[in-house]
Amino acid sequence: MKAIWNGQVIAESTDTIVVDGNHYFPHEKIHPEYFRSSDTHTTCYWKGIASYYTLVVDGKENQDAAWYYPHAQDKAKYFEGRVAFWKGVEISE
Repeated sequence: MKAIWNGQVIAESTDTIVVDGNHYFPHEKIHPEYFRSSDTHTTCYWKGIASYYTLVVDGKENQDAAWYYPHAQDKAKYFEGRVAFWKGVEISE
């Protein structure tokens, strides 16, 4: 699977996990040059506290377009630390 934003592949892996319709990519399979840490955090009742990344590609920013659970709750441990996308990021094979 590939995650693509602004014409650039920002993550690629054959080992994604689908949760709630979102592909979670292994953290080591993202291209870190396109990711900037964000101060945004949200809480999911069963996953835990999510942290976010802002995507930066060719001078364009996509605020908080990627998220992950650095310390997931017990039921979500199997995808802890993996990265998922929204806000116009295309996921394709």
